[in-house]
Amino acid sequence: MTLREKVLAKQNICGTHITMTDPSIAEMMGYIGFDFIWIDLEHAYISFEQLYSMINCAKAAGTATIVRVPQHDFTYTKKVMEMGVDGIIFPMIKNAADAEEMIKYTLYPPLGNRGYGPKRAVRYGLDDDPEYIKNGYAKTCRFIQIEQESAVDDLENIVKNNPYIDGYIFGLMDLSGSIGELGNCLGENNLKLVKRTIEVMNKYNKTIGISMTPNDEELMRTYFDMGINMISSGADFDHIVKGAKTTFENAKKVFSK
Repeated sequence: MTLREKVLAKQNICGTHITMTDPSIAEMMGYIGFDFIWIDLEHAYISFEQLYSMINCAKAAGTATIVRVPQHDFTYTKKVMEMGVDGIIFPMIKNAADAEEMIKYTLYPPLGNRGYGPKRAVRYGLDDDPEYIKNGYAKTCRFIQIEQESAVDDLENIVKNNPYIDGYIFGLMDLSGSIGELGNCLGENNLKLVKRTIEVMNKYNKTIGISMTPNDEELMRTYFDMGINMISSGADFDHIVKGAKTTFENAKKVFSK
């Protein structure tokens, strides 16, 4: 199944984050067996050239890629779409109008305002252009992040008015910040917003995800038990630091005896 088919079927899927610039990281993560690799352009220093290599490395390893683009950036969105990614993520969505504007960046007229110029997305002309114009949108997953209280308040309108959003992903840190409690991700007030969101997602049978740096089983299970079926956990820098720290601590234990 493609990533989009899994998302639409609301299957349990998992991935991890890439924030560092070496494309070989995407290849290594791809071989692990994740359903997807989340490549971050919002906070990381990844260039378009590096992103392009990462997408190809992950594809060679048999793993789908989803890319989080910078907030409200039409040019970034357009270039990412032309690379033929499996999914795209829009952060910091405020309300239904905001969501509609971002999704239109990914759709050709009359549905949206994406300019035509795909390259890798149509295998450099080997695929049929009219077919891609008509049905190419179905190859890409579209996600928005639930990171603002205002988005939760307007969630019914977001879902009802935009059928092209395939999944909704919590960013609990920024969600907590939107209510003046930055960092209190599992606080009572933040979890009320989470519960409200999941109720709407279940009502419309939509995939609901979460992005988290920790990768411990207990926390993952906590979110899964809430009703979250898409978990993006851990990050390249965290994987490296934890592995290196374990190696260092083991060496120190050996030397102390």
